[in-house]
Amino acid sequence: MYEGAIQDLIDELGRLPGIGPKSAQRLAFHVLAADPTDVRRLAQTLLRVKDVVKFCSICFNVAEDDKCRICRDARRSDEVLCVVEEPKDVVAIERTNEFRGRYHVLGGAINPLEGVGPDNLRIRELMTRLSQGDVKELILATDPNTEGEATATYLALLVKPMGITVSRLASGLPVGGDLEYADEITLGRAFEGRRTI
Repeated sequence: MYEGAIQDLIDELGRLPGIGPKSAQRLAFHVLAADPTDVRRLAQTLLRVKDVVKFCSICFNVAEDDKCRICRDARRSDEVLCVVEEPKDVVAIERTNEFRGRYHVLGGAINPLEGVGPDNLRIRELMTRLSQGDVKELILATDPNTEGEATATYLALLVKPMGITVSRLASGLPVGGDLEYADEITLGRAFEGRRTI
């Protein structure tokens, strides 16, 4: 335990997701040793992010304007909507350069153990978008874990009566992976999603 400002910094850094006590201490001492100009720039950037960044009024991706760059892009198709859990998922999909439709960011996944139900997500806003009649296919790109599967199943049941095609991202073995290290669920999904070549 340290005292004063350095312990406060360690405590605050330790509150960040994925940062344990050792990592928080290492980061705090890095900041302490860093050039004051670099530290000021980091502090100003953190404050600027809180002041400037908000959520897109249409898809709820991060944006600095009312609409994000994807929602402003007239070249994208309004007929295909990809549902993701978080804005970082949009970035992951965009890096593939495979998807040319629109997105909808739920803001999480259904997780009863954490007290997150359908009313805590942007499902109502999704249903409003779908009721406008432009969307022909809804791609459910939630995480391949228990919470993501529950969310995808819930959304599929909700959307089915609307006559919209609902699809789910395929899941299975990663490229370069070994079968012996794959868990049963991943291997099972790989068998389910197999295709002829």
